[in-house]
Formats: sequence, structure tokens, C-alpha cells
Amino acid sequence: MNKLRPGLIAMLLFAAILAGVNAAGQSKMSYIALLGRKNHWVDSVYKKLSRKQRIAQLFFVRAHTNRGQAYEDSVGNVIKDQQVGGLVFFQGGPVQQLQLINKYQQLAKVPLLIAQDAEWGLGMRLDSAISYPYQMTLGAIQDNSLIYKMGRFIAWDFKRMGMQMNLAPDMDVNNNPDNPVINYRSFGDNKYNVAAKGIAYMKGMQDGGILTTAKHFPGHGDTNVDSHLDLPLLPFTRQRLDTLEEYPFRQAIKAGISGIMVAHMDIPALDSTKDLPSTLSRPIITGDLKDSLGFKGLVVSDAMEMHAVTRYFPNGEADLRAFIAGNDIIELSENSQQAIDVIKKAVRQKKISKQEFEAKVKKVLTAKYWAGLNHYRPASPDHLIDDLNRPEARALVQQLSDAAVTLLKGDAGTIQMNPIAKTAIVSIGTEQKTVFQDELSQWYLNNDIFSVGKGAPADQLLELLEKLRQYDQVYISINDTRPRPASNLDYSQGVKLFIEELAARPNSVICVFANPYTIAGLPGIEKCGAVVACYQMSDEMQRAAVKVLTRQIDPQGRSPVRINQYFPSGSGVYLK
Repeated sequence: MNKLRPGLIAMLLFAAILAGVNAAGQSKMSYIALLGRKNHWVDSVYKKLSRKQRIAQLFFVRAHTNRGQAYEDSVGNVIKDQQVGGLVFFQGGPVQQLQLINKYQQLAKVPLLIAQDAEWGLGMRLDSAISYPYQMTLGAIQDNSLIYKMGRFIAWDFKRMGMQMNLAPDMDVNNNPDNPVINYRSFGDNKYNVAAKGIAYMKGMQDGGILTTAKHFPGHGDTNVDSHLDLPLLPFTRQRLDTLEEYPFRQAIKAGISGIMVAHMDIPALDSTKDLPSTLSRPIITGDLKDSLGFKGLVVSDAMEMHAVTRYFPNGEADLRAFIAGNDIIELSENSQQAIDVIKKAVRQKKISKQEFEAKVKKVLTAKYWAGLNHYRPASPDHLIDDLNRPEARALVQQLSDAAVTLLKGDAGTIQMNPIAKTAIVSIGTEQKTVFQDELSQWYLNNDIFSVGKGAPADQLLELLEKLRQYDQVYISINDTRPRPASNLDYSQGVKLFIEELAARPNSVICVFANPYTIAGLPGIEKCGAVVACYQMSDEMQRAAVKVLTRQIDPQGRSPVRINQYFPSGSGVYLK
């Protein structure tokens, strides 16, 4: 019998995932439904584990492929000695990570559940892998079936890598423009839009066979403190939390989401204990999330190494409190061995019921069963980079980008100007020629290209302003080259005044390849002939903007956030 080529095998697996079937060709039962059924594999594994090994199943430890051999070996020793339940991978490369996953799985008596934060796909953490648009960009899209499809593609990537759990989507309602940690990771400030898009993304991934984790319950969108650095305060009433922050999570629970991550936040309306992070609060996790909202799936703590927790509860106390509060997975403990010992003592002292303890461990084991780890097979490194960068995935990134472009102001006449007129194409924020300039110059042949750095000197800006008066029309791109696009551009005041001067000219069009909140920090931009929100500086978004400007496609996006009084949430112009 002839062997199938690896590329053909990949295509067949991809087709099977999109068809929504497992390896046996059967429709897959949801993880939540599976929890309510007796499971021989889960019961038999549970019986074979010692109490300490059962506790260890609740711990997921940090893993990297960019920290050298000594670090990789130390993680291997933790797996071998403690028999933890899973790993959370961070930065590195796909091939090395896949090989390391296979190596680590050989050290585990019970197969490890492998997770990763991949809110916009593997490219969020790994080089040589595709990045899909940020969730803020996706928030502008009106066709949620595209986001479902993205979820299916990301599920395929995870399974191809030998991973089973995505710590996504982010379902925070980002109604604070100054939020330093969520912001562009959110679908926006409209709770209905956040819920609908989060559920589409989640369903795509779960239908593709991986576990998902909505975060950060009960809502991290209205804070101005990064919980990696300190404990944010959420000072709102219970009614406000019920009707706004918790809304997307409530809808995701109804839709069958498999997991929810709890944020590290001080929320007096839900638990008045001073300086107690929500991850350590039984009233919030067991009382609110499990009992009131009826969530049956995996409750995952946010990283326990974050300062919002460690500065108040050191030496394993945080892990114990997280365990008693109701978390099923304790993620990234500062010292997992110490924490396991502390929890073992608490279980022996009956600080938690036998039934609740058993349910926690079996929820993790059931997740492993649902993900197919009861029949674990190592992933193949053959053709991995090609598979992760397959043409269908690249086409989808472009399709998502095309659907997100938002015309905030303008009409058919102002965005597509005279193709033979003298045209200037000005890029601001980078001194390198951009994809936007390269693509647009092919449509306006009588053109000149200019680049303006973030801190261009005043004399250079004045000289260029005068030179641009010679042009019949000016296309301007505002670019944020930072890996984390913040709400404010890191431009000098002189460059911002330069943008204001250009916007006041009637023959100008501005495309903003940056966080949409940055538009509020550019006074006078609303005077421009046309303003196009493009959300991020990716090659695909730049090509999408050119398609809109040259009328190859109509702008379909709607702003997912309130920018200012001129551009409220939901802004967007459809062309006729």
C-alpha cells in the first residue's frame, strides 16, 4: 500500500476538522456534556493516582523554547518529579516547541494538557506562524461567520502542534480607553458585540476539537491598572457587574464554553475582603461563577506568579486559597512543589470536601479525555512550518482584514480621487516604505512617496508641509510600529500638529493603522476629507485599505469602541 505524503495527510486532517468530526468519524460531544457522564478512562486514571498526584493534575507550569537548555531541562524535571497536569507554552519557535512537547509527554504518566495564550493565533507567541487580526480589529467585522472560521483554523493549528487548549478568547468589555493590559485584546466596548464575537470564536475552536478559556472573569475591561504589576480595583455595584462586565461570560456559559479564566482583581461588591484577588475568592468563583451563573466547566486561575497575587499572598498561600476558592486549574504557580504540599495538607485536614476535590481532578482528566489524550500520539515535525502557513490561512487573514476596514468619514468621491492627478503618499510613524505606499502607488502613477518619522524635526515638517501644497491630492497613513499598540501614539507634538495641518486640507485622506483610540489623540483629524480606521499595522490591513480606497471592495467595518464625540461606538459609513 502506498504511503500518504505528509502534506496530503495534513490536508485530510484539516478537512476533517472543518467537517466537525473526530478521528473515528463521529460527531464530537461537547466537553460540558461529557462532564455529566460516567467515564471509565477518567475513573481508572483517578484511582491509580496518589493524593499528591491528583493535586498535581491541577497545576499547569510555564514552558518556553527560547530560554536555553537549562530552562528546558528544569521544566522536564518538574514534570518528571511532580507529574503536573499540564503546561502553558510562551515564546519560542514552532518546530522546537513541537519537539519539546513530544519530549515532555514522554515524561508524564498521565498525558499533559498543553495550553497556550493564542488570542490572535500561534503568532501571538511563536515565530514562523501566522498571526490573525487582534480582537479589537475583529470587533469591527460585521460577519461573525468569519470569526467562527478563524476559530476552526486556529484549532487546526493547535492540534497540528500537539496542543489541546487555547487560553482565549478575551471576553472583557473594554470600556476604559486607558486600560493598559486589555485594550486591543478586547472585541470592544459593546457588551453584545463582545459576547457575539467571543462566542463565534469559541465555537469555532471547540468545534475544531480544542478547549477554550474565556477571560478575564468577571471582567477586566474597565481598569487602569495592569494586574501583572499590582491589584486592580473594580469599584462598581453588583448590578453594574451583572449587567455589563459579566454579560459576555453569561452568554458564553449558555453557549457551552469549556473554560473560564478568573482575573486578579479586588471587587468589593462581590467580596469585601481587603486586598483579596478575585482568583482567591470563594464567594466570587464558587458563589457567583459556579452557583449563580451555573458554570460547570474548567475554572482556570490567571497566572499565579503575577504581582496582583504574590505581593499579598506569598509562600504557597495564594495557591491554597485559589484551590479552596474553586479554581480547577492553578496556572503558573511560583513554586508548584510547595503549593502541592500545602494543598495536600489542607485536603488531609478536610478544608475541602472529598466530593469537591474529586470533582476538580476529574474535570481536568475529562478535559484530557475530550481532547483525545486517552489515545495520545506525538505530533510530527515534518512540513510543520508549511502547514502552519498554508495558503488557506493566509487568505483568511486577508479576508478578515478586508472585512474590518472602517470608513469613519468620507464618501466614494473623497476616498477615490483623480487617478492621474499629482498625488503624494505620505507615511507617518515609520521611515521605511510601507506596503500601503507600495500598493497605492500602483493606482496613482503620478505620485511621490514621503516618509515622516515619529519625532521628525520641526524644520523638516515645515518644509514638507510647504512641498505638499504642490500636490492635487494627499494620501496619509498613520502607522504604529510597536508590538503592543497603545491608546496613544508615541509621536512628538510636532508630528501631531503636522497631521492636524494636513487633515485641514480638503484634498487629504487619512488611514490609521493603529489602535482606534489613538484617533482621539489627533485633534482636527475629523476635518479630513476621509478618515479610515484600519486598527493595526499589518501587511494585510494595509492591502485591505488600498482595496477600499480604490473601490475594489466597499468598507464594511464598524468601530468597536467609542473614539470621541465625532466617532461613537458603531461608527462607519457604507458607500452606495
